[in-house]
Amino acid sequence: MRNSLISQVESKHLRANPISFEVGDLVDVHCRIVEGDKERVQVFSGTVISRKGVGINASFTVRRIVNNEGVERIFPTNSPKIEKLELRRSSKVRRAKLYYLRDLTGKATRLKEGAPIVPSDAPATDTPAADVAAAS
Repeated sequence: MRNSLISQVESKHLRANPISFEVGDLVDVHCRIVEGDKERVQVFSGTVISRKGVGINASFTVRRIVNNEGVERIFPTNSPKIEKLELRRSSKVRRAKLYYLRDLTGKATRLKEGAPIVPSDAPATDTPAADVAAAS
């Protein structure tokens, strides 16, 4: 149970538009990198293998393979350093944490395709039953 005073203080620091993604999704995390007096956006692409925490303490781990070496990076969900998060592919998984992917290589790391990604600005479609009735 969270204290209401703590939740009130934390609410000021949470994202205005929360990021929606699940464990197993293939994502592109656009994060701001500061080098000296220059600032640029760097993209980290990979599979979300875990999410943890609540509120301001929420974070997620993204894993990718670079030069046959696994690289994992933990991002705070509400960090202002995260410019945006693009969902490239959704996958259907049956685990909350996909740490078993650390031991797999090659094609074994592929996850089953989940529900198709629908952009938020796409118009809503009717149900398949309504399409069949309209065709008759």
